[in-house]
Amino acid sequence: MPESVPVRCPACRRERRFTVPVYPCACGAPVVPPLDPRGAPMAVTHPVWDEQWVSLRCGACGREGEWPQPELGCPCGTVVRVPVARGEPGPWDAVVAAARLLHRLGHHDVRRARRRPAHGIGLVAPGLVAHVDPGERPACLRDVECLWLTAMIRSARGVHFSRAGYTADARARADGLDIPLFSLDAAHAPRPVNDAARAFTAPDTAS
Repeated sequence: MPESVPVRCPACRRERRFTVPVYPCACGAPVVPPLDPRGAPMAVTHPVWDEQWVSLRCGACGREGEWPQPELGCPCGTVVRVPVARGEPGPWDAVVAAARLLHRLGHHDVRRARRRPAHGIGLVAPGLVAHVDPGERPACLRDVECLWLTAMIRSARGVHFSRAGYTADARARADGLDIPLFSLDAAHAPRPVNDAARAFTAPDTAS
């Protein structure tokens, strides 16, 4: 039977019972998000796409997947986000980190692309296409050129994020096409790799 825990609404301060969701892994085993007893429930006032998902690992097969962030609808009208304990950063954390950076830079309607790139996960926003590769292989020339082609078809700016870095020819091609490249460190924090990325994150000083 699913676990039920008390959650206090931060708006009306009333305590409600929250049934912990159980997600189905592809292997057939149940995946239960570990709630963080030290975390404080938060009211969701402006839903943000990248904050609506949590990365969880199946205890049976070890497969990692992204699942909806546990939330509780309070009768007072408040949507309450229930905190989940986080472990080691997983692949989906890289996507979340990239989406958060783009959001901070003014791209507020960031969402997952319908069409997935050859490696990693695609993100789109008005006027923007981003590829996020959390894998162990450095992004290659083909990855950069595929991003450039996708962005050109959509009349958008292409941005690439890679956990394992870039090959020399990929960096050279990105420089020639003015494509911002970002690396992702162990905590999946994005770091600019080339001048295009540094310019992309620089404050707009134009009047």
